[in-house]
Amino acid sequence: MQRASSLLPWLGLTIRLAAAAVWLTAGIAKLPEIESFRVEVERYLILPHALVVPFAYVLPFLEVGLGLYLAGGLFVRGSSLVGTLLMALFIAAQTQAWARGLSIDCGCFGSLAQSRVGIATVLRDLALGIPTFLMLWRPARLLSLDGLLFRREDRFAGAPVRPRG
Repeated sequence: MQRASSLLPWLGLTIRLAAAAVWLTAGIAKLPEIESFRVEVERYLILPHALVVPFAYVLPFLEVGLGLYLAGGLFVRGSSLVGTLLMALFIAAQTQAWARGLSIDCGCFGSLAQSRVGIATVLRDLALGIPTFLMLWRPARLLSLDGLLFRREDRFAGAPVRPRG
């Protein structure tokens, strides 16, 4: 039992880095084709026209930022909250497009993984959102800036939360 508990921080680190990889991949893949991504955002027919361009141009940088924060372990819980909310937004957007019968590309990973919106993309995004959600629930702070700078404990390993004050 002692051996299993000593592996938990490393498992948490692995999951945190997996979450970071999802966000970095999604954001970096969109950057060279940002105009194509803008077209995909527009095809969802959700945002008012005036918001399509700002959303499409900001989102890839936000995704890269989330990935970098998670990789470095900086503000793990806050970054995971933003990531979990974004993933829920993406899943809702895909679900409504699918329900409305729109035949559009997901736009999730630029040209790396082109796929039509449907049950497969919704389930894929649900699965890809799990590592980020786990970091919201139990932030992993092994080898993290949170631990180094703010002395925040590794909640993934089951470390108790220190009282504030």
